Amino acid sequence: MARMHHAYDLDRQGWLMPHANVTRALSPNHDERPEGDTPTLLVLHNISLPPNEFGGPYIRDFFQNRLDFSAHPWFENIRELNVSAHFLIQRNGHIIQFVPTTRRAWHAGVSRFQERERCNDFSIGIELEGSDFVPFTEAQYRELARLSRALRMRHSLRHVRGHEHIAPGRKTDPGPHFDWRRLAREHGWPAAALPEGAQDR
Repeated sequence: MARMHHAYDLDRQGWLMPHANVTRALSPNHDERPEGDTPTLLVLHNISLPPNEFGGPYIRDFFQNRLDFSAHPWFENIRELNVSAHFLIQRNGHIIQFVPTTRRAWHAGVSRFQERERCNDFSIGIELEGSDFVPFTEAQYRELARLSRALRMRHSLRHVRGHEHIAPGRKTDPGPHFDWRRLAREHGWPAAALPEGAQDR
């Protein structure tokens, strides 16, 4: 018999309610959204630390400003950064939430969408553990679908973009292996909400 997967729910502060597949790990890297701003944009990223290596504690440590920079030579490249995302979906589908969705996470950086800059002000950021060079897992797509449904129930999200779309030339994620057609088909996003041409990839 197929295992039943219960839906996710968010509380009034924008935290996922307790769930066996969810870990809460508060990041210090967040602040208040500008007055009157609510999330209308979902931004998808990929991340791996070190690059193209999966499964370690380093992403969580990085978002919580606890990364041991001596653990890998590449980490010196990010020593001066203070970043976060609202959520990380690991390769096995487990979700870590770092910032409540009512707060501004620091995930988009210099960015622009529909003639408006500073996408962090009005977006929710989801990191998928991965890279530009390998496909994402079935578990990640499944949990992304469940999470995005919960987010759309709680917030008036009207668009979804990759980091590459809001910071072109600077960012390339979630990358060529992300299946935008699947996002539209399984996650319930209408075509008008997706990047132009994304479903052709």
